[in-house]
Amino acid sequence: MTNGNGAFTFVLHSHLPYARQAGMWPHGEEWVHEAIAETYVPLWTALHDLAEDGVDYRITVSVTPILAEQLADPLIVEHFLTYAEERAAWAAADIERFEEAGDQELMALARHFHHWYSRTLTAFRDRFNGDLLGSLKDLQDRGFVEISTCAATHGYLPLLSRDSSIYGQIQTGVDAYIGHFGRRPKALWLPECAYRPAFVEEENGVQITRPGLESVLAAQDIRVFFSETHTVEGGRPVGKAAGDAVGIYGAAPRRRLVNQPAEQQQEPGTTYKSYWVGDAPGETAVLGRNNRTGQQVWSGSFGYPGDEWYREFHRKDGVSGMQYWRVGGAEVDLGSKPPYNPEKAQQRIGDHARHFVHLVDELLQQYKDETGEYGIISSNYDTELFGHWWFEGVDWLKAVLRGLAELDTVDLTTASTWVDEHGGDEVMILPESSWGMGGNHFTWMNPDTEWMWPAIHAAESRMEALVAEHPDATGELLNVLNQAARE
Repeated sequence: MTNGNGAFTFVLHSHLPYARQAGMWPHGEEWVHEAIAETYVPLWTALHDLAEDGVDYRITVSVTPILAEQLADPLIVEHFLTYAEERAAWAAADIERFEEAGDQELMALARHFHHWYSRTLTAFRDRFNGDLLGSLKDLQDRGFVEISTCAATHGYLPLLSRDSSIYGQIQTGVDAYIGHFGRRPKALWLPECAYRPAFVEEENGVQITRPGLESVLAAQDIRVFFSETHTVEGGRPVGKAAGDAVGIYGAAPRRRLVNQPAEQQQEPGTTYKSYWVGDAPGETAVLGRNNRTGQQVWSGSFGYPGDEWYREFHRKDGVSGMQYWRVGGAEVDLGSKPPYNPEKAQQRIGDHARHFVHLVDELLQQYKDETGEYGIISSNYDTELFGHWWFEGVDWLKAVLRGLAELDTVDLTTASTWVDEHGGDEVMILPESSWGMGGNHFTWMNPDTEWMWPAIHAAESRMEALVAEHPDATGELLNVLNQAARE
């Protein structure tokens, strides 16, 4: 589909660590309940509303296997119902408390959030029947959403020591996806957008060629993965990855790259195109995060979530824990935050959605004017940013999708659809990178975390040796090996 000046997709990466029966606040199972209430139910509701309104939108939503397993778990569903009912009751109690105190403004806000939790509970229980994965699958089956997958446990792949671990992470992620969504995935979010090219190393005196991650993805028929901006464009990290990671920790491991093909893309790349990657030309492509649109949300200085009229995340009521205040401005300290104003916040959502729609249209027109090419903008974010961290973010997404769908100049698409239709003829050799601080591995390999990697690598080697020792395991031995693999 090339009716407009270019194409656009949101890519939302949905992930939470495994927290089932891990206690409650602040990092227990309640972590999952918060995300269901504040992000997943509102977002799923918005996407179904758009479909029912006849809006011809497209969006790419990544769901990690570890999150999918939790959302499908009957115990998580049962506990979430209790969580949502409890929050609605807390807000109801606040109505009475603020009325007795004579605070009409906070009383109205407590009523507002009591209704909000009640609507969320009703949507989860009645509209989606407690089946969030099934409701998202329905949107994929109808062509509105592309669900992408991820590595099984969100493992940081470039720092794993055995290729078998990487293959296992990817294959298990694909298998889990098939089990939940009834088809093979075509797109995959590399955990932390962390990429490793092919390289050669010496093992027991033998030169071993290690494949680039694109080879592992191609073996599972993955058509596209996602990278940080600088990975494709070259140069210093920008946006989310900007930051100075000093010392040796942030650098890529000392690896000798394999001989690269002469026809590789030579000039700096652009996020307005996809590129076939290294060892998988014509099979697996990379799509880089567009920084300009990303900054409209990520930027601490001019990003939308910092608007003075949006709800403040960090200030909570001392009795109920409800959030009744707004940002108020960059210089307003936490104790001086003014009360939230839902009506004014809705006005700002409209303003910011219109601004973003215009920005996308303008950027695609500019790229076409400069190059003569039909380009794509991929705006990549953590899903939990919307609704949880930025309370109004889901309503903003909904308004943006509605606004973009109305434009003749912008075609909404999904990641793999773009690659299938516009994969291109250029091959790119990507550098080792991530979207962490400094654009490298520093967040995951630094003086505070380096202790864990020898233990992880030793476990990888032990697992690989056990499988080699028992290739035809059955019965109880097979069960024990499978348990070892899971752990």
